[in-house]
Amino acid sequence: MRTALLLFVITLSEATIGVFVKLTDDRIPIQTLNFYALTFAAIFLMVAMPLATGARLRFPRGNMKDTAIIGLLIALQISVFNFAMTVAPIANVVIFWSIAPFFTFIFSWLFLGEKAKRNYILIFALAIIGIVLAKPLEGGHILGNLVALADGAVYAAMVTYMRYEGKSETGNDIAWSMLAGAVILSPFLVLFGPGDITGSIHYESLGLDLPIMLWALCLGVVSTGFAYFGISIVLKTLNANTYALVDIIVSPVVATTLGYLIFSEVPAQGMIYGGALLLGAGFWLTREMSRGMGQRAVHPCQCA
Repeated sequence: MRTALLLFVITLSEATIGVFVKLTDDRIPIQTLNFYALTFAAIFLMVAMPLATGARLRFPRGNMKDTAIIGLLIALQISVFNFAMTVAPIANVVIFWSIAPFFTFIFSWLFLGEKAKRNYILIFALAIIGIVLAKPLEGGHILGNLVALADGAVYAAMVTYMRYEGKSETGNDIAWSMLAGAVILSPFLVLFGPGDITGSIHYESLGLDLPIMLWALCLGVVSTGFAYFGISIVLKTLNANTYALVDIIVSPVVATTLGYLIFSEVPAQGMIYGGALLLGAGFWLTREMSRGMGQRAVHPCQCA
C-alpha cells in the first residue's frame, strides 16, 4: 500500500513539470531555468538520500564515466522536454514524448541485439496510426510537437545506455549524476543571463504576488528531485518494468489534466484519439519487451 501511494505521489510530481515551466511566464530563459532545476534537484537529492537511507553519500570514484554520461543525458533530456513545454501545450508534449518506448526498442535492437517479435509489427502500426491521428505537423505547435518526439529519442538513448552498462539496481549515484548535469548546464547562466530572479507575478485568482523563483524551486525539488528520489525508493520494492507500465499511462494523463485545469488547455480531438492509441501501443510494447527480462533499467535513477 505504501509503495502504491508513493507511486501515485511520484506520478503527480512528474506531471507538474509543464505546470511549473509555464508558471515562470518566460521571465527566466528556459536554458537558465533548466540549470536552476537541476541544481535544486541535486541539492535536494544530496540532502534527502542520506536521510532516507541512513548512509553517507559516497563519491562515485570508480564510476565517474557512467555518472558523467548519465548526467549529460539527464541534462539533455530535461532541457529538450522543458523547452518543448514553452512552445506547445502540456498534452502535446507528454503525448508525443511517449514515443520513447519505441525508440528504446529500436536502439536496443540496433546496439544490444534484442530481437523483435511478430506482434511488434502490429504495435508499431498502432503507434504510427496514433501519431497520424494526433497530427504533429498541423496547427500552431509544430515545433513543440517535433521537439517532444525528439526528446523521446533522447530518453530512450539514456535507457539504452544504462542497459548496455548493465544497470539494474538503484543507488545514490543519481544525486551525483544530477549534479553533473547541473555543471554541464551552468554555462547557460552566463550565456542567457539569470532571468528575473527577484521578480514576482500577481495572480488575481489567489490575490497574491508570488516570486518567480518559487516556480524554479518547485520545478527542481518537486518535479525533478522528489520524483527521482521517490522512484529510487519505489524500485527497491517494485519491479522496474511494472513501474514503467504504470508511468507510461498515468503520468501523461495526469499532466494533460493539469494543463486543462490550470491553463485551460483543451487537447484537439485528434490529439485525444491519437494519444490514446500511442499510449496504449507504448504500454503494450513495454509489456512485451519486459517479458522474461527481469529487473531492466527503465529510469535514470538506476545508475548504481
